[in-house]
Amino acid sequence: MDNVKNLIKTMICEIVDDSGSVNISVEETEKGVLFEVKVGKDDVGKIIGKKGRVASALRTVAKAAGAKQGIRVMVNVFNKPLE
Repeated sequence: MDNVKNLIKTMICEIVDDSGSVNISVEETEKGVLFEVKVGKDDVGKIIGKKGRVASALRTVAKAAGAKQGIRVMVNVFNKPLE
């Protein structure tokens, strides 16, 4: 599961401007493993992409990596609240 998290973090850090604001939390549910990605307010659009294509591609790669390890992977993207 750590391999999938590192893969997601690597892909997202290469896309966003502020890689220090990337936070990925992992939650195990009955449906599988949920990765919640939180990025800065200005970077949410880059992660989602035009018509959701970048987010869809991230989910596809993460699901493939999870399937290789025998786990079901789900990825959600949120903007990080100001602290």
